[in-house]
Amino acid sequence: MKERNLKESFKFSTKDIALMGVLIATEVVLSRFLSISLWNLKIGFAFVPVVIAAIRLGPIKAGTVAALGDFIGAMLFPIGQYFPGFTFTAFLMGITHGIFLYEKRTTSRIITGVLINQLIFSLLLNSYWISVLYGAPYKELLATRIFQTAILVPVQIAVISILNKSAAKILMA
Repeated sequence: MKERNLKESFKFSTKDIALMGVLIATEVVLSRFLSISLWNLKIGFAFVPVVIAAIRLGPIKAGTVAALGDFIGAMLFPIGQYFPGFTFTAFLMGITHGIFLYEKRTTSRIITGVLINQLIFSLLLNSYWISVLYGAPYKELLATRIFQTAILVPVQIAVISILNKSAAKILMA
C-alpha cells in the first residue's frame, strides 16, 4: 500500500462510517441468523460484508467491520459466552481480506487471502480459542473443523470472485 493510502486508511469519513454501519449490521444478521452454527463449526456468508468493506474501504476498516460485527453480534444475540479471541481473529481476517482485495484483486490474491483466513485464522487460531474456551482437545477439534474449511475455501473463492467481477463498479462507486 502506498504511504498516502496507509495514512488515509486510518481516516474515517462520514461516508465510510455510514457504510461501515450498514456492513456491520448485515454481518450481524448473516452471522447470527442466516448461518449454520454448532458449538465448534460455523458455515455461512457473514464474510461477504467484510469482503465488501475490504474492497471498498481497505484493510483497517474491513478489520473494524469484522471485529465490531463479531462484538455487537455477541452482545445482542449471544451464541454461548463472549470470548475476545474470536473478535481478535475476526479483526485479523478483515485486515487480511483488505490486504489482498483493496486496490488489486487478482484471482491469485483472492485465493491467497481466502487460504490465509481459512487455514491460519479460522482453522488453526479459532480452533485454539475453542480449545481454550471449552477445554476440548486441540487436535480433535482440527479434525472436525477441517470439514468447515474444506467447504468454505471454495465457496469463499467463488463468491469473492463473483463480487470482484460483477459488482466491482458498484462497490467502488
